[in-house]
Amino acid sequence: MTAPDGVAPTARSGAPERVETLPTIPGLGGLYVRGVAASGRIAAAHRLPGGGRRDLALPDVTYRVAGVPTGDAAAPGHVGSAAHLARYARLVGEAPSEVLPAGYLHVLGFPLATAVMVRTDFPLPLLGMVHLANSVSVLRPVRLGDILEVRAWAERLRPHRRGVQVDLVTEVSVERTDDERAAGSGLSATTLAYRGVSTYLAKGVTLPGGPAAEDANASSGTEAFVAPLPTARWTLGAGTGRAYAAVSGDRNPIHTSALGAKAFGFPRAIAHGMYTAARALAEAGPRRGDTYDWTVSFANPVLLPSTVDVALRPAGSTSTAVRDAVAQVAPAVPDGAGDPTTGVVYQAWDGKGRLHLTGRVTPRG
Repeated sequence: MTAPDGVAPTARSGAPERVETLPTIPGLGGLYVRGVAASGRIAAAHRLPGGGRRDLALPDVTYRVAGVPTGDAAAPGHVGSAAHLARYARLVGEAPSEVLPAGYLHVLGFPLATAVMVRTDFPLPLLGMVHLANSVSVLRPVRLGDILEVRAWAERLRPHRRGVQVDLVTEVSVERTDDERAAGSGLSATTLAYRGVSTYLAKGVTLPGGPAAEDANASSGTEAFVAPLPTARWTLGAGTGRAYAAVSGDRNPIHTSALGAKAFGFPRAIAHGMYTAARALAEAGPRRGDTYDWTVSFANPVLLPSTVDVALRPAGSTSTAVRDAVAQVAPAVPDGAGDPTTGVVYQAWDGKGRLHLTGRVTPRG
């Protein structure tokens, strides 16, 4: 669909009805090659006279992969296996468990969302995309041995004061066993367990006829940030990005090498946002419960190596400014969300007092 001249396209929300089923979850390496190759062409199109590309509609398709194995059914050492889950847990500080934490489910589904972003009809360049925020709802525990269905799509293309933002949505459902299907005739073949919404910014892109709206996550009070009393301190070595890349498969060079980071204006490699967010989630520990909402807004990147201070506080004891900041990122599944005054609010900042991230972990009702 092409928007008429001077008219911004509708910010479609919700999963497209057209579903394409892929045989397996694709590898990130090949996807990044495709994304980098297309980014220059897409960026050049946006620089054309007259406002750039007119066809700023998102792909009208949902990607689906069924039968995703975990536990003993997964390939040894690969995503979903017990050994891989243990490596991830050690890296981010999660306690050993058969339950896949929300950050790990993000790792599992991220390649499918990336596959949507490297389609030829995706209107934004993958290269240089900025991760603004993440919102996750865990609706039931996912355990080693569960067989999963993963879906991903793009939605809510909308203006931002620095460009255009878009949401990439990933859902993970647990497939019912043959015995469960036989005993529950007429019930759904899957149960939704996880929904994650990742918000990205494409700088310098404009929507035809669309005003440069103030983004919901852009005004998070970072200018007035006053560091609270820390409850934890992370010492992140120079190899932190490479260690997370080895587990997650996300080998974006801004995280793995100083040279790659300098190409994008950073003096040194920067930590993956989902690594630091996952560490904050791990700090919450059992306070999050079996089902929970987890949100994060990213501010300044963490240069590597670095020391990061973290504060986790009861949500009800934080200031109005902090509560307002975390409230800007809504739960991925609003229905059944917990009381926002319960759970914990977390913030992380570097040695110079620059805020890195703010978020909340709330048990669901």
